[in-house]
Amino acid sequence: MRGITRRWLFNTFGVILVILFVLVIVFAVIIQNFYYSGIFQVLNGRSSELVNIFTESDSFVTSARYYTENFADKELMELMVINSDGKAVITSTGFAPDNDQPMPDYDAAIQSEEGYADWHGHLSSGENVMALTRVIYDKEDKPVGAIRYIVSLEEADRKIFIAISVVCLAGIMILFFIFVSSTYFLRSIVRPVKEISQTAKKIAQGDFNARINKFYDDEIGDLCDTINYMAGELGTADKMKNDFISSVSHELRTPLTAIKGWAETVQLDGLRDKKTVEKGIGIIIKEVERLSGIVEEVLDFSRIQQDRMVLIMDKIDILAELDESIYMQRERANKENKHIVYDEPDILPAVLGDKNRLRQVFINIIDNALKYSSSGGVVTINVEETDDDVIITIADNGCGIPAEHLPKIKQKFYKANQTVRGSGIGLAVADEIVKLHNGRLDIDSVENVGTTVTISIPTIKPELESQNDEDDADDDNEITS
Repeated sequence: MRGITRRWLFNTFGVILVILFVLVIVFAVIIQNFYYSGIFQVLNGRSSELVNIFTESDSFVTSARYYTENFADKELMELMVINSDGKAVITSTGFAPDNDQPMPDYDAAIQSEEGYADWHGHLSSGENVMALTRVIYDKEDKPVGAIRYIVSLEEADRKIFIAISVVCLAGIMILFFIFVSSTYFLRSIVRPVKEISQTAKKIAQGDFNARINKFYDDEIGDLCDTINYMAGELGTADKMKNDFISSVSHELRTPLTAIKGWAETVQLDGLRDKKTVEKGIGIIIKEVERLSGIVEEVLDFSRIQQDRMVLIMDKIDILAELDESIYMQRERANKENKHIVYDEPDILPAVLGDKNRLRQVFINIIDNALKYSSSGGVVTINVEETDDDVIITIADNGCGIPAEHLPKIKQKFYKANQTVRGSGIGLAVADEIVKLHNGRLDIDSVENVGTTVTISIPTIKPELESQNDEDDADDDNEITS
């Protein structure tokens, strides 16, 4: 046995065994004291009646002989008469007294002020007995003899042994039932744990389809559900990662193919056709910019994953960045027969942000809106101000996002539509950038109706703006000084 079972047997079961052992010893002491105390009380009660039997008018020997002959409990105990010299002269057994037997109770009774003493021990024959001696005094308080009661403890010891044996047997039965029930209980834990361990190894080796059978509806069952859920999530993440690698590879291959093709064309026909050279160089530059954008997006995602993205925060005009983003996408929209509708507000409060990163967010969202809109589609952009935020809404009437994909759309590598180009990390990067600006990026979509993305960025409060202006003025004064 090893592991949990061994620890339980050496710890819990061992403690129970020690406790039962101590309880048996305590019970043995109590039951022995109970029996021995009862026997002592009987002997003491018998000896107390001697005051009424031995009177001053009768001689000690005469009274002792009469008391011995008429003693009613001869079957239960032995009565012994001891003279003033400490010698046994009469016994209730009818046999001659054995003066070679030890009588420590008599010696103690002679020395005792109470006039009696008890003793229990073994006779020379090995028999376990209890004895009590009471001294008889004359009218001058001189000892004239003693009466000794002797009771065999063999029967009491036998009853004590039976009682202790019953208790020990009960303890063994208790231990047996504890062992059986605990073994069953431990197996109900160890067996699922072993399967959990084996399944976890499979998952660690990349088998994300491995599942654990749920044995019980308890904490172990909850652990099984959690590990099964983890395996499912890891499998989904692994699939998304593979899809991401495939998508990025495709995204990189397309511009590289175009660059290579036009570079070969320029190399062959560059000296004969100037227009071909100009067209080819233009396409190469465009595809290089596209490659640069893909690489930069992957680098941004890597920085976010490692918490290394640094924002250059400043007071900016968010409308200017949104205008530039729309301008960069409008030519593409016209080529694809799609329309961008934007009603620019007159003025908006300043926000604290990184203009390049916010422009990256706007471009990404508008790019997605155009990407998932069919020919003739319309992308509507609205901007409004609330007490605390600037809210930018970008809505399209494209294919929309199925309801089951919507909760995961901002997760890394996740793509609801695998047929459309893209790496699957653009929204994750955009969402993280907005969060770094203490804002929110919310997505609402209905399949075959369209998608609406709402970006909320906090505005700079007037008191904070005044404080920043004062700080800037102080810095200018320090520089001038």
